[in-house]
Amino acid sequence: MSTKDELLKLFESNKGEWFSGGEIGERLDISRTAIWKAVESLRADGYAIEAVKSKGYCLSPDTDIVSSQGVAKYLKKDLDVKVFEEVVSTNTLLKELASGGAGEGCVVIANSQTGGKGRMGRKFFSPSNSGVYISVLLRPNEMAPEKALKITTMAAVAAASVIEEVTGKEAKIKWVNDIFVDGKKAVGILTEASMSMESGNLEYAVLGIGFNVYLPEGGFPEELSDIAGALLDAKMPDAKNRIAAGFLNHFFEIYDDPEHLHYETCYKEKSLVLGKEVDVISALGERRALVLDITDDCNLVVRYDDGTEGILSSGEVRIRPLRGTK
Repeated sequence: MSTKDELLKLFESNKGEWFSGGEIGERLDISRTAIWKAVESLRADGYAIEAVKSKGYCLSPDTDIVSSQGVAKYLKKDLDVKVFEEVVSTNTLLKELASGGAGEGCVVIANSQTGGKGRMGRKFFSPSNSGVYISVLLRPNEMAPEKALKITTMAAVAAASVIEEVTGKEAKIKWVNDIFVDGKKAVGILTEASMSMESGNLEYAVLGIGFNVYLPEGGFPEELSDIAGALLDAKMPDAKNRIAAGFLNHFFEIYDDPEHLHYETCYKEKSLVLGKEVDVISALGERRALVLDITDDCNLVVRYDDGTEGILSSGEVRIRPLRGTK
């Protein structure tokens, strides 16, 4: 670990506390010059570090920058967390690591993405300093590809749970992979998988999730402004680290349990589409339907306008406006 990383670990674990140069030097076994250089480098990264003669150095408790050290202090499980300022796509990077032999629990987090992925080939808007973008490597034991939906729905429940803990706002799940807060999409989930040709089961899965923590500078692009929203209206100290770690804690609590903690009940309770009229969107076009139920596998049970019923395990739905409204 570099001097800069060691110093950040010390500061993140003791936000708001003052450390003299001598104390830091003794703890980390480094010179005062090395301390000064590391502090200046952290300041260049955006960290608000105060320096006062006779008191020393202090990381402002109001700081909200995601870092591996900041996430680690909240984690309940030992995970290999790698944090980057900017990547093309956290999912793409983690798939490369998976192909190279990375193990389950390898996590890539970025402050921004230049080519963030959404479902159905869409892009996920991932500007700098406003969100947290996370990908998690999973190597489930003997999971058939058609069961991969469970990973996405587990993640949706975990995301809704941490949002409510950190922000105090209600989070609702729009089947299958979006989280809405205050009526707008604030979180998107994309699970990508590699199948073993020998067993027919998943070799690995990469779970990607993006949280819009704050409104981006200048707002969302015009095509997203009516549907995209953020979790928080104002800066909150350490929100990004708390959200990232809290999501990972909730997700692995469900994923690691043999019965998955019966999370399906929570998924159903937080559903935004249950009982609603929707447009079912597929490669064949769109069909109007009423959502009747959500199964134990988190599939959607719908009744189409012609009276026939179907069970959806993939695809997308769009909630229709109430009759008589635009």
